[in-house]
Amino acid sequence: MTMDRRTVLGLGGMLAAGVVLAPGMRLIAAPNDRTDASEKHRWAMLIDVNKCNPECTSCTQACRKENNVPLVGDPQRDIHWIRKVELHNKEGYGPDRSLPVMCNHCEHPPCVHVCPTQASFVRKDGIVLVDMHRCIGCRYCMIACPYKARSLVYSKPLVPPDANPRVPIRAKGVVEKCTFCVHRIDDGGEPACVEACRKEGEGGMLFGDLNDPKSEISIRVRQVQTTVIRADLGLKPRVRYQGI
Repeated sequence: MTMDRRTVLGLGGMLAAGVVLAPGMRLIAAPNDRTDASEKHRWAMLIDVNKCNPECTSCTQACRKENNVPLVGDPQRDIHWIRKVELHNKEGYGPDRSLPVMCNHCEHPPCVHVCPTQASFVRKDGIVLVDMHRCIGCRYCMIACPYKARSLVYSKPLVPPDANPRVPIRAKGVVEKCTFCVHRIDDGGEPACVEACRKEGEGGMLFGDLNDPKSEISIRVRQVQTTVIRADLGLKPRVRYQGI
C-alpha cells in the first residue's frame, strides 16, 4: 500500500496531536509551547464602526499587500483574510453599519479545539495561528469558526511580483487566516490594516495590549461601551467593536 505526502503528514500530525483512537487508547501529545511569545501581553483590536466608511477598502487592501494574498478574480478561489460586511437593522430604525471582520483571535477558539493535528494553536500572547507544516487541510477549523474567517488554499497560490519577503510562502492544501500581522507585532509594530486605516481611512481601528492598563486600547475599552460578535458563544474574542 502506498500513501501520498498529505496522508503521511496527516498520520504524523495525529501522532503528534494526541488524537484519541479508541476508548482507553491515546497517542502521545506534542508540546504546546511552539513560540517565544510572552504571556505578559494580551493583544486585541478595537474597531469603531462609526468611523468605518462603506466605500473604504484601505484595511483589506493593506492586508492583501502585506501578506501576499492577491485576488485571482474567481469568487470560488478568492481568499479574504479580512473582509467588509454590512449590518442592516431588522427593526427598521437606526443606520446600517459597515465593518471589517477577520479572525477574532478568541481566548477559547473552537478552531483550535477541533484541529486533529494541533496545526491551529494559540500563542502565549493570545494570537491564534496556523502551522502550515502540520495542517492537513481537513477543514474542521473552517466549520468550527463562527466568523467564517478561515479559507482553504485550493490551488497553488499566486505570488505577487512585489511579494513581502517577511511573511511565509503560502501553500496549497492548507488553511490560512488573519494573523494580526504577527511578524509586525514581534517587531514592535501593528497590523497592516490598522496602520492603513489610520493613514488612509478614518482611523477607526485600534490595536494594542490589554494587559497594559496605560495602553490606548485598554483606556478606550474602559471608557466606552464595546461589544463582540456572537458574545453568546462564550469564546471571548479579542476583536471588539464600538458602535454596534
